[in-house]
Amino acid sequence: MRFVPLILAAAASAVALVDAKTPPSSLQIGIKHRPTECPVKSAHGDKLSMHYTGKLWEGEKFDSSLDRGTPFEFTLGVGQVIAGWDKGLQEMCEGEKRKLQIPPQDGYGDRGAGSSIPGGATLVFDVELLQISGPRAAAARA
Repeated sequence: MRFVPLILAAAASAVALVDAKTPPSSLQIGIKHRPTECPVKSAHGDKLSMHYTGKLWEGEKFDSSLDRGTPFEFTLGVGQVIAGWDKGLQEMCEGEKRKLQIPPQDGYGDRGAGSSIPGGATLVFDVELLQISGPRAAAARA
């Protein structure tokens, strides 16, 4: 009977591995690093400056601001980026790093984007918030 716990543990591990390989059906936000000080958090309407690397769920990189050496800038929450970013980058601190797992409905949907992102793709982004700017952020720092 000592083998039963080992068999159950092995079965549970196998299930966990299968689940880890299944793309999420909803946005998943993982915090990789959060600074100890956070005087202002990102919110709707803030201008954000980010570094990111985007990959397909299967692991193939399709884009990275780091490769270009230039941060990506946009206004949060106004539809300038995919919904997964508008949702997944809220309440973020400068210097914070996150991993976003974005299902198709919060990414590029069935249409995809260009030749590197097929329709129905689940996307994985490693992101770092470099700077928050705009009137709200300036007032919060004052």
